[in-house]
Amino acid sequence: MGVETERALVCEGVSVAYPNGFVAVQDVDLAVDAGEIVALLGASGSGKSTLLRGIAGLERVSAGTLWMRGRRMNRVPVHERECGMVFQDGQLFPHRSVARNIGYGLETSGLSRAERRGRVDEMLGLVGLDGYGNRAVQTLSGGQAQRVALARSLATRPRVLLLDEPLSALDRALRERLAVELRRILTSTGTTSVYVTHDHAEAFTVADRIAVMGDGRVLTVGTRAELLGVAAGAAGGPGAGGSTAVAGSADGGSAETPDAGAAGVADVLGSRGRLLGVVLRPTDAGAMVELCATEVEVPGLRAEPGAEVLLRVG
Repeated sequence: MGVETERALVCEGVSVAYPNGFVAVQDVDLAVDAGEIVALLGASGSGKSTLLRGIAGLERVSAGTLWMRGRRMNRVPVHERECGMVFQDGQLFPHRSVARNIGYGLETSGLSRAERRGRVDEMLGLVGLDGYGNRAVQTLSGGQAQRVALARSLATRPRVLLLDEPLSALDRALRERLAVELRRILTSTGTTSVYVTHDHAEAFTVADRIAVMGDGRVLTVGTRAELLGVAAGAAGGPGAGGSTAVAGSADGGSAETPDAGAAGVADVLGSRGRLLGVVLRPTDAGAMVELCATEVEVPGLRAEPGAEVLLRVG
């Protein structure tokens, strides 16, 4: 992979090794375009959070090269990388109000007090917390706290926003709602983002493309439809999976997968059960189903439009 100055982020053969010699991330090639949202999807120990920390500068890149907008970042300190970060627990400052948390990064920006206040108000509106500026952060719900953490990271207009399992501490229903809202916020601001998650439905909702990781390597990178196609192919094609479940197949192009990698992709995508889809229309081969905001064709499926089906991927 050559250095592409138009790309917001390029990992070129990146590895991350710990001081004890353990290599947590191995030879990763990954490119992210400006304004694109890419999810790093994998189980615990797959290397996804370590790769994110390497991008941020919190872990040393032991091999390969990390580029941002054509600039080599390997030895650039954390505070000069212009990366925003959102963590699982938000890490808000308990002694600051909501507004002062959001405005923290602006205090050394050179903006006037009025400009900082205006930017904070803009961020409160963006994340749906108008009127919350004077609230103590201890009074916020989990979902509200994560919105504040997101607003704080976006306030400084980061070069790349890095999100490490930002919704995983929330209950399932709230996580699903906030995933949709999070994608709206990131796309409306055109923020280049790398999003770490172990939840494939969450990755499919938030991201434009998904990099599936396992054993410290990127197994494949593709859109939702492409990855569903890879997983279904690895599983041997469509077949029965219970009274309402079918194995999914997607006709959305071909994701590039290393040798023997497709089975690993299927393991990751199928590891958390089945995905709920809605039948859109019949096709000659079966039916078109909406799954995680993506239309996929399921050969052999016979169901009325509007019917809900469970797709077993992998």
